[in-house]
Amino acid sequence: MVLRPARMLMAALVTAVLLTAPAQAHPGWRPLAAGQEPAANPLKGFIPYADAYATFPHSMEWFYLPLNAVMTGPHRFDWRALDEGLDAIAARGHQTAFRFYLDYPARPSGIPQFLLDQGLLTRPYDDFGNAGLSVSPDYDDPRLVAALDAFIAALGRRYDGDPRIGFVQLGLLGFWGEWHTWPHNGDPGTENWFASPAQQQRVLRAYDAAFDETRLMVRYPGADNAALDMGYHDDSFVFSTLPGPGWHFMDLMNQAGTADKWKTDTVAGELRPELQGCLFSGGCEGDFAGSVAQTHATWLLNHYAFSPGYTGAAYDTALAAAKSLGYSLRVTEARIGGSEVSVRIANDGVAPFAYDWPVEVAAVRNGRIARTWTTSWKLTRVLPGAPVELSTRLHGLKKGDHTLVMRVANPLRNGLPLRFANAGQDATLDGWLTLGRTH
Repeated sequence: MVLRPARMLMAALVTAVLLTAPAQAHPGWRPLAAGQEPAANPLKGFIPYADAYATFPHSMEWFYLPLNAVMTGPHRFDWRALDEGLDAIAARGHQTAFRFYLDYPARPSGIPQFLLDQGLLTRPYDDFGNAGLSVSPDYDDPRLVAALDAFIAALGRRYDGDPRIGFVQLGLLGFWGEWHTWPHNGDPGTENWFASPAQQQRVLRAYDAAFDETRLMVRYPGADNAALDMGYHDDSFVFSTLPGPGWHFMDLMNQAGTADKWKTDTVAGELRPELQGCLFSGGCEGDFAGSVAQTHATWLLNHYAFSPGYTGAAYDTALAAAKSLGYSLRVTEARIGGSEVSVRIANDGVAPFAYDWPVEVAAVRNGRIARTWTTSWKLTRVLPGAPVELSTRLHGLKKGDHTLVMRVANPLRNGLPLRFANAGQDATLDGWLTLGRTH
């Protein structure tokens, strides 16, 4: 698979030097005052099921879709349902995380009708309150195998790099698209309904081939996905995250050798639903901070934060927990000399930013931007505990006094600005960090 390209214009000569330790002070460097981590920053924190909420700060929304909502034939697709969902969320300034499913207990089947008409084997069940409503398909049926190949390739062709999308979870296989059919998993006395290892590998590689830019996530770490360009989602966060009985999320991460994969691929998930309403009020126990520290999780589905929502001390505790997820970027120093500007960026969070969104520097005069330069600085390189020094030349800057500012440009037109944890954030212009003056 090719590496994700940095989606930015090469409008400036740029050099970037990774530092293994804080650099020595040099003449011309000016410290920038630290500030609070914003209540909401792009692609991190707690997120709700898709809808308009003002009860808790957030930057993303989540939804599921049945495969039959878009796939109408072996090679026919009607993308309106997905586009309508993406557009509604984008109109609120948010990016989307989503997953397709074939089998969602207690919901109508997501299997495309043409496959049922062709005689695809399905199994009824009553588990999870399903009462026979959905059915579990034969995941190794050649007709379903071919349909999933076609769908994944078409999804990637149409949506890879779409600025409305933050993350795509692989889904498709198992109950809820969560890559399991427990309790029908081959344990003694049970039949194994899940996809064969060969079919799992086929789906993994199909997604990996179809997406180069948009971040992917699969439910379970394993040797079959360790080398692929995709992260993970722990959908039982806190409840079965930390190492213990051998099957918890971090047990699987350690067994697969993927415990450090957060440095290149995002880890996220869902706060266990039974814990969402009580964990931050002290009504139940769970090591949230320890789970974040070990997984380096960037965002979590936590719908309770939005409906019914937290109040009082529980709200403050939940907000601090949400802010502890993912990245927290801070410019520690800036140096402006002639036509060159340099910055030192630290990451005080637990994970890098997921994308190399364009980083821009602008010269402001009389309250208006006189000129903007797009650098090739890559925020994905700014790891926790590893500050980065970046420099660029500002070609064509006219003589006179200017205030230099920088920002990370959200590719979603009205998307939430990425804000640095600096006191100078938004001081000169909204969405921009003030670096200093130039003459």
